[in-house]
Amino acid sequence: MADSTGLQFTVKVGTLPESTLVVAEFALDEGLNQPFNLRLELASSQPDIDFGAVLDQPCKLLVWYNGELQRRVCGVVSEFAQGDSGFRRTRYTLEVKPALWRLSLRQNSRIFQAQKPDEILSILLQEHGITDYAFALKNEHAQREYCVQYRETDLDFVNRLAAEEGLFYFHEFEQGKHRIVFADDAAALTAGPELFFNLGNRSLEQGPYVRQFHYREAVRPSDVELKDYSFKTPAYGLSHKKVGAELTHQRDTYQHFDYPGRYKLDPSGKAFAQHRLDALRNDAVTGSGKSNCAALLPGQYFSLTEHPNGNLNTDWQVVRIQHTGLQPQALEEEGGSGPTVYHNEFGVVKASTTWRALMPARPMVDGPQIAMVVGPEGEEIYCDEHGWVKLQFPWDRYGSSNDQSSCWVRVSQGWAGGQYGMMAIPRIGHEVIVSFLEGDPDQPIVTGRTFHATNRPPYELPANKTRTVLRTETHQGEGFNELRFEDQAGQEEIYIHGQKDLNLLIENDAAWHIKHDQHADIDNERVTRIKANDHLTVEGEKRDQIKGDYSLSVDASLHQKLGQSLLVDAGSEVHHKAGMKIVMEAGAELTLKVGGSFVKLDAGGVTLSGGSIKMNSGGSPGSGSGWGGKAPILPGNVEVPAPPPATLPVPAIHKSMESMAPLAKFCPLAPPPPAPPQFAGGPPVPPPAPPQLAGGPSMPPPPPPVAAKGEGKKPAKKWATVEISKADEALRYYSAQGYTLLNNYLRDHPYKQREAIDTLLSRSYLNDEPTSASEFDQAMKAYVADVEAGLAKLPASPGLSFVYRGLALDKPELAALKEQFTGVGNIVVEPGFMSTSPEKAWVNDTLLRIRLPAGHGGRLLGDAAHFKGEAEMLFPTQTRLRVDRVVSSMSGDFDTLLNTIPTSDNASDNRSRIKRLIEVSVL
Repeated sequence: MADSTGLQFTVKVGTLPESTLVVAEFALDEGLNQPFNLRLELASSQPDIDFGAVLDQPCKLLVWYNGELQRRVCGVVSEFAQGDSGFRRTRYTLEVKPALWRLSLRQNSRIFQAQKPDEILSILLQEHGITDYAFALKNEHAQREYCVQYRETDLDFVNRLAAEEGLFYFHEFEQGKHRIVFADDAAALTAGPELFFNLGNRSLEQGPYVRQFHYREAVRPSDVELKDYSFKTPAYGLSHKKVGAELTHQRDTYQHFDYPGRYKLDPSGKAFAQHRLDALRNDAVTGSGKSNCAALLPGQYFSLTEHPNGNLNTDWQVVRIQHTGLQPQALEEEGGSGPTVYHNEFGVVKASTTWRALMPARPMVDGPQIAMVVGPEGEEIYCDEHGWVKLQFPWDRYGSSNDQSSCWVRVSQGWAGGQYGMMAIPRIGHEVIVSFLEGDPDQPIVTGRTFHATNRPPYELPANKTRTVLRTETHQGEGFNELRFEDQAGQEEIYIHGQKDLNLLIENDAAWHIKHDQHADIDNERVTRIKANDHLTVEGEKRDQIKGDYSLSVDASLHQKLGQSLLVDAGSEVHHKAGMKIVMEAGAELTLKVGGSFVKLDAGGVTLSGGSIKMNSGGSPGSGSGWGGKAPILPGNVEVPAPPPATLPVPAIHKSMESMAPLAKFCPLAPPPPAPPQFAGGPPVPPPAPPQLAGGPSMPPPPPPVAAKGEGKKPAKKWATVEISKADEALRYYSAQGYTLLNNYLRDHPYKQREAIDTLLSRSYLNDEPTSASEFDQAMKAYVADVEAGLAKLPASPGLSFVYRGLALDKPELAALKEQFTGVGNIVVEPGFMSTSPEKAWVNDTLLRIRLPAGHGGRLLGDAAHFKGEAEMLFPTQTRLRVDRVVSSMSGDFDTLLNTIPTSDNASDNRSRIKRLIEVSVL
């Protein structure tokens, strides 16, 4: 019961009767971004309370005044101790903490991918059975592509993630439970009591009051500048600066600079800089005091009145508070005769200030780690367009050793330039060495490769320790390519093995000097073409053996000079034929012999000998077979394949254009990629490379002429004869042909910038060619705003409950989107305009059934569309969808549900394509 002061403290623990324990004393510490701690000194007539009925059980402390509840604190018992036993009473000590405290008992290492901070926090809370939590978020918090909890407790990870995202949390208490609330702005604070400043001449009956209040200001950093780096925009600084408010009482030259800022995009950089500044200045202007108001707690603000310093009579939010209560009557004759008392000491900041916690020390990876390269089933090599790979870390117990085990991880190469360098992609199953930039577990990079017991070296060791080997393995087949160096003295060797072809292209000279023998064994043909001269000097013998025919074709003259003899032995025939004459000249003797007959010419005369000699007496000349040689086959050309044009994401192009710095240098053998639009004042666009001539590699293009400023502009293409700028006309053009361009821009997909500029010019969003990326973006945003305005002018459609949209989620490139849409409870944000239909033909593998709540933003285009009366409902950008239900085609109620959907006439032919039906709600 309450004493003369009207105060009373009661406690209820687990299923124990309320009379089991009485409160003798309590101390409660509370603060933003920390679990509260309640310590209770209790007394009981029972000397043997069962510890199992107390530990890890719910507990609530109630503070009463004149029979009215002033404060409730609910939590779980984290510690219980039995103390001294007196004549009637046994003393007990009990500590109570919030359910959030349980997160401090589990240490873990895990990876979160493609999830927003609130989604990550929800997962951790739910895994500990905490379902009573809320998010009061005013600002947008970007999805985290890769977020690692590394060798830290769940609570430490929650505190670190919350601090980095600028979130603060507090507890709200209701009957028998407490709620954790995460917020990012002071607007989420709840209103507390109005407390007057008591100079000492008023009593508690006149209401709760503040009996002491101290005001304090401190010099803190005046501004924050954060900087980071993104490989996607290497020329862009990614630097963001924020300047503090209320700097009138200090210098403005105390800058806090830090690198890395732990962000890769501008929106996150701006937010992180503001969060850091708020945290560094969270105690620049503070107050502290004492009061008798038990209702004060973090997460609310109170109004101070009647203070002699009128500037302090304003709203203050509680950042920390320590409550103390004494109830000596609970100990009966052992406790003395003092009254029940309560007081607190608090720390506050102005209610208009968004308080943020300082960033706790993040875990560091102390040195490189081992990981395994992973990928989808059936693949041997799995990488993205940058040559990055997916990894499975030994400490990741949640990974499945597939393409979802990690984000894409950068791979260090031995040399990396602008479309030159070396490239060796780690393959699935390879063990790699992973380093972490700045020791940050969120930033892994593959820096090495290692063999292990399964992946053995290509040659047995140490028997072949003198060999340096580069051996590859045939992809999706048997075989390998190899370059090997043998360094054993007396056995030095360079060995090359090609599983199929060897192609060499030398742009200038090739010189061979072989100091001993050269042996070549060709199992098929050898084809050679020499476009100029061929010189061969053999200082010893030259022996050729041809087992078939030998064809020699000389377009000019054939000169032969022999130091001694020319000896020809033909098994059947020797035939010489000349178009004009044949001259045979011998210094001593010339003989023609057939059988026993011969003609001999020598210095002594001409001798004819034969069985008979005929002179003009008939007969006929013999004939030869004639020339039947064949022309040689020309070899095929050996060309180095030109690398594909470098493609850069739109934000990278924008940042490059703003800084006028190049993002990549192009290989001279490759045709240049499509250039971004030439803005006035920027570098000239190089001309296209000359056409590739058959028979050889292309040559580097000549240097482009320097163009005068403004030259070479492409005339704007007029898309319409009338300039259109009104919101309804912007919407009409969007529905005709502008939707692809606009949605690709909003979704950060590739699009034709030349076409975009032409469209903006024809619509009068630009008066001339843009001179910077910011001018281009402003025009695009104005175009988007007009489409939004045109859409907002259309009337609502209250008669519709559902609309439909088909998706092709089974495409590999949509794996991340598929994961979002197939997780019940997930929130999916559409950055572009979303087109839907009140009736749906069965197309694609997934059908979205979209539930329409009252006041949704979708509008039927009808006559506002280019094609009048079109049955299309269009939703504005940033529409949020919650996944409510996923029904597979294998489910028993799939067909029943599908039959309830209105369809167009051609629906039955395409219905079999659908593999899943997903129900979502517009938020």
